[in-house]
Amino acid sequence: MADQTGFLKYSRELPRRRPVEVRIQDWREVYEDFPPDHARTQAARCMDCGVPFCHNGCPLGNLIPEWNDLVYRDDWREAAERLHATNNFPEFTGRLCPAPCEAACVLGINADPVTIKQVEVEIADRAWTEGWTAPQLPAERTGRSVAVVGSGPAGLAAAQQLTRAGHDVTVFERDDRIGGLLRYGIPEFKMEKRVLDQRIEQMRAEGTGFLPSYEVGRDISGDELRTAYDAVLLAGGATVPRDLPVPGRELTGIYPAMDYLVPANRVQEGDLAESPISAAGRDVVIIGGGDTGADCLGTAHRQRARSVTQLEILPRPPAHRAETTPWPTWPLMYRTTSAHEEGGERVFAVNTVRFVPGDSPTGSGAVAGLVLVAVEQQGSDGRPTFVPIEGTQHELPAQLVLLAMGFLGPQRTGLLEQLGVALDARGNVARSAEWATNVPGVFVAGDMGRGQSLIVWAIAEGRAAAAAVDRYLEAETALPAPIVPTSR
Repeated sequence: MADQTGFLKYSRELPRRRPVEVRIQDWREVYEDFPPDHARTQAARCMDCGVPFCHNGCPLGNLIPEWNDLVYRDDWREAAERLHATNNFPEFTGRLCPAPCEAACVLGINADPVTIKQVEVEIADRAWTEGWTAPQLPAERTGRSVAVVGSGPAGLAAAQQLTRAGHDVTVFERDDRIGGLLRYGIPEFKMEKRVLDQRIEQMRAEGTGFLPSYEVGRDISGDELRTAYDAVLLAGGATVPRDLPVPGRELTGIYPAMDYLVPANRVQEGDLAESPISAAGRDVVIIGGGDTGADCLGTAHRQRARSVTQLEILPRPPAHRAETTPWPTWPLMYRTTSAHEEGGERVFAVNTVRFVPGDSPTGSGAVAGLVLVAVEQQGSDGRPTFVPIEGTQHELPAQLVLLAMGFLGPQRTGLLEQLGVALDARGNVARSAEWATNVPGVFVAGDMGRGQSLIVWAIAEGRAAAAAVDRYLEAETALPAPIVPTSR
């Protein structure tokens, strides 16, 4: 490293978030610009640590010390080259990834870790501004064709890699726009869609074909797809939401989180004047304490909810890394997102007993509240139980309830049934070490095979699966691929 004592001289710094009272008036990204000299200072904190555990923490195997050093030396273009060597979409991960690399940073053992994620997004954005992300056309075409089903991060990463390898790639997407969860699941205040659009345009210029509003399994059968293409890669994601089957679930005003987030994003796309599911003037309860719940929280703030409460069945995590998750593992600890900073109440260690009906502007069959009970967690072997605490039942008003409790896996009906692919014990598409399903020529990557996970895992799996598909078609491959386990 150019400055081997930088970690001793400089403190961790992140970009400032725009004032709450300002940012909830719009849907733009919440962070202010981060000056380049500040990014260079943060890069200087990267140590010459000998064994960079950040490599292991990052599923993509990003060359973090290398591009930190290059940023410190003010060689931004070469930093962008090293960044893109392992990551197709650093402008996505720099905004959306929770940064397991920082959790594994050696400096984080006894100090604040390097701001890896922020340096990453600064490199990526500068590369776009300077015009360094020109389309990469293949030297020659193979004449082979690949169908990629799903245009989320796994599908896009695989499609770009396979196109650059010279194959004719078509990405199928049942929604009307390309992007999958990046398009309609991620709110604008976390990633403005211009960031997605510029990457899709680059991929089009490279030769990747896109078919939006085209559902495989309905508009074309699984057998027809296999006949038309030399290989098929399934990257449709985990789309089946976890439900909450308690008394009163049939009441109106209770929705899976994605049913709420999608129309909110469509408003920002200009498709709708206003969302048909709005938090405006309502008491909103979000059941689930993860990232999707936080996305609902920030959306509800911008829709002018009267109150917002986020419920979590697990106990409140400790303020700092729990002893059960030592370095360099992903730490169990209390985290506050920008949406939490904007308001609302977080309630831990509670469970929903039933939904309460009542009169509301939407009718007498609408939800009016929830009956909750405090719970005590017992067992820690991966299958904890939650025991109600006697005498703690209470009611919480709610005219809008959002279920953000995760996803159960891919949609089984339609394409998967038609293809006859096998499922694993968790209901995901089973795959071999080479990302192949039990059906010849059909591969799988991302949440459809892994289960609900992070964007960085999706991109890593897309890259690894692309190399496997290329090897299947050409008997060998020159595509780089991260070492990613096909099962958890």
